[in-house]
Amino acid sequence: MSVALLWVVSPNSEVSNGTGFLDSVREGNRVPGRDRNSMWKERIKKGGRQRWNFGSLNAGLRYSDLGGSRTGNGSSFAVQSSLVASPAGEMAVSSEKKVYDVVLKQAALVKRQLRSTDDLEVKPDIVLPGNLGLLSEAYDRCGEVCAEYAKTFYLGTLLMTPDRRRAIWAIYVWCRRTDELVDGPNASHITPQALDRWEARLEDIFSGRPFDMLDAALSDTVSRFPVDIQPFRDMVEGMRMDLWKSRYMNFDELYLYCYYVAGTVGLMSVPIMGIAPESKATTESVYNAALALGIANQLTNILRDVGEDARRGRIYLPQDELAQAGLSGEDIFAGRVTDKWRIFMKKQIQRARKFFDQAEKGVAELSSASRWPVLASLLLYRKILDEIEANDYNNFTRRAYVSKPKKLLTLPIAYARSLVPPKLTSSSLTKT
Repeated sequence: MSVALLWVVSPNSEVSNGTGFLDSVREGNRVPGRDRNSMWKERIKKGGRQRWNFGSLNAGLRYSDLGGSRTGNGSSFAVQSSLVASPAGEMAVSSEKKVYDVVLKQAALVKRQLRSTDDLEVKPDIVLPGNLGLLSEAYDRCGEVCAEYAKTFYLGTLLMTPDRRRAIWAIYVWCRRTDELVDGPNASHITPQALDRWEARLEDIFSGRPFDMLDAALSDTVSRFPVDIQPFRDMVEGMRMDLWKSRYMNFDELYLYCYYVAGTVGLMSVPIMGIAPESKATTESVYNAALALGIANQLTNILRDVGEDARRGRIYLPQDELAQAGLSGEDIFAGRVTDKWRIFMKKQIQRARKFFDQAEKGVAELSSASRWPVLASLLLYRKILDEIEANDYNNFTRRAYVSKPKKLLTLPIAYARSLVPPKLTSSSLTKT
């Protein structure tokens, strides 16, 4: 099942380049910090503008239930309130509360940065000794990947300032590489230990010790912008769960899954996208809207890919809601479009649209140069829901997609709407 990395319009092609980064993760090849730059330089010397291995880029991130309140590195979420009763009579924190605590942390990080400067501080380029152009080349390669596999979003990034544009490319590429660990051609070789090594590599990136050129681009990005490591860790934690989980008992579990898959990217991206100086919205509300877009995109992917996922033995739908509709896993695997299924799907689509509506309010608060690519993604993904309805809710054997003419018509609409500045009057996102 494809996953929307906040902005991605699902690509249908593959890459076959060659760094072997999956091999290094799978086999545990670690390079000491003092030798890593020299190894990276040597790779560039050997291959010139070498094309790095991403495997199949049309696969998706699929993560699952956290099953508790622990993060990828063993630390706890800051649990406050919003308790719900479990079937066993115990009190548990809802997934929305767990995720919102992460939202608050990211928003606080940005606000601390903004208090010290009128805009996000942009530091000079990190230059690796003896290779003045390598970092620039790393960013260029990230841009090439983005242009090839997220064409619509890439065009939108060209409206951004150069530093923000390059930073978004670097985050995009890291998410794609992470995606390949669980859904690429070598996914069958990925073990929990391999994911541990990938997370350790992430820690090195945030510590300024990149393993290769693409890691170096992200390492430079997180040194320039107030990007926190927690959403990145959460994506890796989700992959660990995805190695064994293929059912979701209720929407609370599914919500957390969607956060891991796509909501995390929203939290990674807001510090780069920037909030409009004239916006009266709270930082927390803008982050929450970015999270909502990720949730909406992923719910849409789930509804689009029901048949594809069923053929892989997976059901990304709330089991309790299926039961309430008089449906079961057997109905999903049989691929029967019945009146019960149509009623069930209408409710699921209605929920996804509510998340899109919440997200759209936040897009207007982003900086002017960032609104178009995000709004285009939102409008195009929301149209997939229309296509599911047009297919009479047959998402078992018919894949809903937005045709090229409809995409072309949507882009100028998104651009025109992106020119509208944030409302200066009170709204649900306004500071109080």
